[in-house]
Amino acid sequence: MISPAPHELPDGVTVTELRDLAVRLATAAGTLVREGRPERVEVAATKSSEVDPVTVMDRASEDLLREMIAAERPDDAILGEEGDDVPGTSGLTWVLDPIDGTVNYLYGVASWAVSVAVVAGPPEPASWTVLAGCVHSVADGRTWSAGLGEGATRDGAPVHVGAPASLSTSLVGTGFGYDAGRRREQAAVLARVLPEIRDIRRLGSAAIDLCLLADGSLDLYYERGLNPWDMAAGVVVATEAGSVVTGLRGRPAGNAMTVAGPAGLVEELARILEEVDADGAGGVDRG
Repeated sequence: MISPAPHELPDGVTVTELRDLAVRLATAAGTLVREGRPERVEVAATKSSEVDPVTVMDRASEDLLREMIAAERPDDAILGEEGDDVPGTSGLTWVLDPIDGTVNYLYGVASWAVSVAVVAGPPEPASWTVLAGCVHSVADGRTWSAGLGEGATRDGAPVHVGAPASLSTSLVGTGFGYDAGRRREQAAVLARVLPEIRDIRRLGSAAIDLCLLADGSLDLYYERGLNPWDMAAGVVVATEAGSVVTGLRGRPAGNAMTVAGPAGLVEELARILEEVDADGAGGVDRG
């Protein structure tokens, strides 16, 4: 675990306070989304393609998060998936995914979450420092949170990454983009990875995938095409639980590729992904 540098925190603010606020934000938005979900969810708009949906509740959830942040920390910036960026003066930015796993939410499949993180520095994964985050799995109520230097928890209990014996015994999570051509390329990557591992899981929420990695329910995770809001909270939970999170070829994790898990196994998986140029063949945004 790494403690934040003093300059990364505004005067009078602690990581613990930011973490507690992230939990309150994510769970409040989760209650709104859970209680407001109609029997049949309608698509309000699409983003990168016709199969990349936005629902009315995506927007309502983000509106609630923005209102709560404005009330409690009006000087902080906001970067959200569904709305305009809000500038700030404090040096902190809240990175919001109001429903991570929108397609699952649309179809009533369980794996969808509200993801809230607060970062210092530029709101870009290669440059920021994530100070605290929370991922609230709305359908089953599980809540993961972490603060820089404080460790990670699920429902208040400490979590740690697992220790599989080898790559061949590792259960690996991944996800796919919405562009048909890029999915085709991702399928080729998967065909190379699958014979080397125990099995693959595609659950549909990057935030939950990273948290399942953190508590040992997945052994490794990789995905191309993650946006800042997809990964911010999940990455701090995973790293505080003992995971390495990286890109390929010495690059940081980000849109081109994110690989996470125990250090030695991440290196093995990354070598395979590099062999098939997975960070040049992958996907785009996900819900």
